[in-house]
Amino acid sequence: MVRKTKEEAEKTRKELIEAARRVFHQCGVSRSTLEKIAKDAGVTRGAVYWHFKDKAELFFAMREDVFIPMVERTDSFLLSEAYENPLDAIEASLKEFFRVLDDCSIVREVFEIMISRCEYVDEFASVQEEVGRPAQEFLSKIERVYQRAAEKGMLREGLDPHETARDTWAFTSGVLHLLLGCQMGQGLDQQIPRMISTHMALRRR
Repeated sequence: MVRKTKEEAEKTRKELIEAARRVFHQCGVSRSTLEKIAKDAGVTRGAVYWHFKDKAELFFAMREDVFIPMVERTDSFLLSEAYENPLDAIEASLKEFFRVLDDCSIVREVFEIMISRCEYVDEFASVQEEVGRPAQEFLSKIERVYQRAAEKGMLREGLDPHETARDTWAFTSGVLHLLLGCQMGQGLDQQIPRMISTHMALRRR
């Protein structure tokens, strides 16, 4: 009985996260309420509060549900020792990130929510720093990989690993915003692998 109750609770939590994603994407975060999310999930508002103290906590649970496996997948390329040239690891990681974004509608929806359907005001005014944490962690990782490339003599002469990492960070963010801002069918998603290859080629010795 205890095991069944625990499994049911986990099932309800997962359903609430999925409902939050749907409601946030459809209505925008600021116009979404816990009542709407509970209704979409087919549970009471009290059930929502059993699992999450407020909308912000549910928002972060929705993000982590997608971000944790995404980071693990891209890090398996970025931090891999299999690449003799660290720049190849960065290139493979970036391509994998956009491949997942293209292949998985759920991942794309969460990024659309984070970028264009969330206003960081009122109850969300204090969480913006936490929202930006994954991007800062990505910047820190690629800076370390660029540093390794420089130590191996594989980074183009004259490029500073710190500044080069910030440039790649800005490039990735810009492509992401362009992709999510474009209507499907404009073909940008098919150009991205070549854009990444060109970006990285300019950094190679």
